[in-house]
Amino acid sequence: MVKLPGYAGKILYIDISKKKHKVVDVKESFARKYLGGIGFATRILYDLLKEKVDAFDARNPIIISPGLLTGFGVPTFSKVVFASKSPLTGGFSRSVAGGRIGPALKYAGYDTVVIQGRCRKPIYIFIDDDRVEFRKAEDLWGLSTRETEERLKEEIGDKTVATAVIGPAGENLSLISCIDCEERQAGRTGLGAIMGAKKIKAIAVRGSKDLIPYDPDKLLEMLPKIYKECVTHPAYEWDVNWGTAEFIDWMNRERGTFPVKNFQEGFFKDAYAKLKEGEKMPLDPYYWVPKYSVRNRACPSCVKPCGKVFKSRDLIVEGPEYETLYSLGGACGVDDIETVAKAHLLCDLYGLDGISAGVTIGWAMECYEKGLLTKEDTDGIELKFGNGEAMLKAIEAIAYRKGKLGKLLADGVRKAARKLGKGSSRFAIHVKGLELPAYDVRGIKGMALAVAVSTRGACHLTACIYGTELVGKWWKFENIDRLSAENKGYEVKVHEDLMALYDALGLCKFSRHIFFAEKLPEIVNAITGFNVDTAYLMTVGERIYNIQRAFNIKQGFTRKDDTLPYRIMHDPIPEGPSKGSYVKPSELRKMLDEYYMARGWS
Repeated sequence: MVKLPGYAGKILYIDISKKKHKVVDVKESFARKYLGGIGFATRILYDLLKEKVDAFDARNPIIISPGLLTGFGVPTFSKVVFASKSPLTGGFSRSVAGGRIGPALKYAGYDTVVIQGRCRKPIYIFIDDDRVEFRKAEDLWGLSTRETEERLKEEIGDKTVATAVIGPAGENLSLISCIDCEERQAGRTGLGAIMGAKKIKAIAVRGSKDLIPYDPDKLLEMLPKIYKECVTHPAYEWDVNWGTAEFIDWMNRERGTFPVKNFQEGFFKDAYAKLKEGEKMPLDPYYWVPKYSVRNRACPSCVKPCGKVFKSRDLIVEGPEYETLYSLGGACGVDDIETVAKAHLLCDLYGLDGISAGVTIGWAMECYEKGLLTKEDTDGIELKFGNGEAMLKAIEAIAYRKGKLGKLLADGVRKAARKLGKGSSRFAIHVKGLELPAYDVRGIKGMALAVAVSTRGACHLTACIYGTELVGKWWKFENIDRLSAENKGYEVKVHEDLMALYDALGLCKFSRHIFFAEKLPEIVNAITGFNVDTAYLMTVGERIYNIQRAFNIKQGFTRKDDTLPYRIMHDPIPEGPSKGSYVKPSELRKMLDEYYMARGWS
């Protein structure tokens, strides 16, 4: 079979139970329908799981699928998708990372890797071009993510090997564990536990093959133009100078949609109350970047590095970033930046989703302050909002399922609330089991709909609609009223389709102000020769999203699962710019009707 231009051309299937693998050619018809990345992963997962299965069933795969453009050096196209059935939500799992493993898989000759089965003892998989090895990993079991990465590279004897590893949280099957790709995380939906259940400690990849685009001259002509557009765009200065949290003060003081103390507040009242005139809030990068940031770090092929390497007396870590400043800061009422950075580091080392960990701890802090949890329940930890040391101890307890507290919190807030009872589900902040990200959707109603219907649960990146809602315009959308529930269905649907396309191509969503849909056909055609237009690509995004929904239906989901936390629908934001706003159940029903109509779903 002649290899398709723009593709590595192979899908690698690995059965770790039998220690065997096979390679299947990528057909042109399949490539045209799904492009790559999330497209390939979605269709393969749907076809493999023909019935409802437990997430820890050996048949449930972990799929690793680089975006179509990943590996070609196109600025900000470097993402790789990890997909499976989520042990946390029970539905479709998608987690996207920017590590080196995506390009490495392409250079090894694979557009997608599919791993099924289960081992009795820990292993790691080494993919070295055409060679696939199953190596013992008992001596790696129990190590942190950093230690594992270092040991792998020492054993293989090559520091350039790309890795994806789990930490103790994944080994202990925490449903909020993640996969670490050299300090770039596939963070959400508990995929670390899938690797842990399979006894896969790590995957290491080395590739030496070439990727050949359909029209190399056209691609080379385009690259300098794309580079110039990236570095001259206004967002470049914000991303490079201040990282992902540049707008945190605006979210607090201008919009009042920064969730604090488990969504009891919409801005960090306690942190701002301490400030003297002219001072910056400690979680604001305008405060901590000049004091603690020592360098920037980028994903492969990125020309606008937004990762901030934070260094203090006793730690060095890439981060924190906007989401963890919320989850390990605001959600827990902690405003000490060194403590938040340390919590971010612990989540990375243990292999925990920093969003889910922080939101779950925030829920536990509210339970403690309400008297629903006692010191005996928390193993003597004074688990109050603002107690940074208590938060750090809780993170360790979760990773190791240590003590009563660790056992309660290790599987996320939904399961914790169900175990505890006492009405605590009313302030358990999740959708479909996945904890909410750093936006108080009571004051962003289009985003409220987006997190309610997202196929992977509460997610800001499935639709990436928060910017459109908060600013009031983006791309083809104008005059958006974030406090209104009117006309949100079509808006969410189009955003979801475009973001599915982004994940198929491997495009970073921080570039969405540069790469509107109309710009993408020229790049795709230079790589593949498919000669497609914007409408075709948007249809691919729609197709991918519909199959994800179909997968969830097969796993038992219905419209009843497209809902919001009780607090979001009953407790108005108490103070600040969005005071009084919340999503009434009747508003959610109306938005769902509009959304289902826009989707053409029954």
